[in-house]
Amino acid sequence: MNLDNYKSIYFIGIGGIGMSALAHYFVNQGAKVSGYDRSKTELTKDLEKIGVEISYDENINSLKDLENIQLTIFTPAINPKNIYFEYFKKSQVPLLKRSQILGEITKPLDTIAVGGTHGKTTTSSIIAHILTSDNKNGLCFIGGITSNYKSNFLIGKGNFSVVEADEYDRSFMNLFPDTIVLTSMDADHLDIYENQDSLVNAFKDFTNLLSDNKKLIVEENITHLFQENLSYGFKKDNDLQIINIQIKEGLYLFDIIFKNQTYENFVFKMPGSYNLLNAAGSILACLINGITVESIKNGLKSYLGVKRRFDIQLSLPKLIYIDDYAHHPKEIDSLLSAVKSFYPQKFVVGVFQPHLFSRTRDFMDYFAESLSGFDEIFLLPIYPAREAPIEGIDSSVLMQKIKNTNKRLINSVDELFNFLNREIDMVLLTIGAGDIDKWPEQIKKIALNA
Repeated sequence: MNLDNYKSIYFIGIGGIGMSALAHYFVNQGAKVSGYDRSKTELTKDLEKIGVEISYDENINSLKDLENIQLTIFTPAINPKNIYFEYFKKSQVPLLKRSQILGEITKPLDTIAVGGTHGKTTTSSIIAHILTSDNKNGLCFIGGITSNYKSNFLIGKGNFSVVEADEYDRSFMNLFPDTIVLTSMDADHLDIYENQDSLVNAFKDFTNLLSDNKKLIVEENITHLFQENLSYGFKKDNDLQIINIQIKEGLYLFDIIFKNQTYENFVFKMPGSYNLLNAAGSILACLINGITVESIKNGLKSYLGVKRRFDIQLSLPKLIYIDDYAHHPKEIDSLLSAVKSFYPQKFVVGVFQPHLFSRTRDFMDYFAESLSGFDEIFLLPIYPAREAPIEGIDSSVLMQKIKNTNKRLINSVDELFNFLNREIDMVLLTIGAGDIDKWPEQIKKIALNA
């Protein structure tokens, strides 16, 4: 399919992180872009600033230039009963998934695809930054807003593309990867995958898309699941091993061993051993694709992170405030471990918004165990996203299972600050994947004016 032939494109769910990046791409290509999303966000506002027309109501009469729309792109997270989805499904206009379009765009390039249930956004953004810093990137579609570029879409003149390989709905099977990095394989999306084995088999199918198995890169804890791979991590038998780790002035300093050669003096600012693993996978992906060690070092040192990934919003004498996307028990565990290692003397307060009724149901006990590790925990109502409520599943049920006695259900930032003991030297964390992403500005405003 020749995407250059489509000059008027409609996006159903244009405000999603992956969808908005595609919208930016087509605007950059000179196409007329419009779309629907259910709420106005910073992502949709940015699109509107560059001329994208967006409707926020399910009203078919809001569609402009209907007869001129040549292609419709939808997110798999869209409700199948959405008015626009139902309309275009019955129309003669091609209706394609986001991943199908992403695959077509990146097919001509040397594509580095990063998959895994956790860590893929940070890892893909590190790779994208290293390539961009070295003028090697062609197109990068990132599942978060990079702090270096304030964007989830990067375009350059190089021959590499970097994409996130989304396992939801087996979307990654629409990609054409030349290199694959797999960061993790924890159970997730059990509304799609029957069990862990089903999830693993899907990832195995994805890796079979590679023509060269020498470019399958796998995190050390999941290498046993895949044949003929390059491994990375802390263990001695990895193809790339991180060694001599130090923490100085809030930075990681470390060396690596690759092909029996030691390379020294890597600098990385993102806290947590899980982020060191993300860095290791990124380094290995760049090395096997011909990027020099010096370029990798320079890129890694200047990497500033991704919005909502250990995103330090405030650093005050009595309050460190961090915002993070963690929405799975494993991610919460990793985040909390990183916080306690960097701020061992501080009281750690978590504000968590569960994402999806099904995920909360499937991992209820695991969430309770993870959240019990905070010194104090506040719970918001479950963010439903694409789902209808499930009877008997809500935040109050999860709250009962949390062993910590310092726990409370809340609905707003104001409620949070009514209960916070501001005399305590604390780290405050907002975590989850719903509309809690709107809280940071409110929290900062209250904290700074206190």
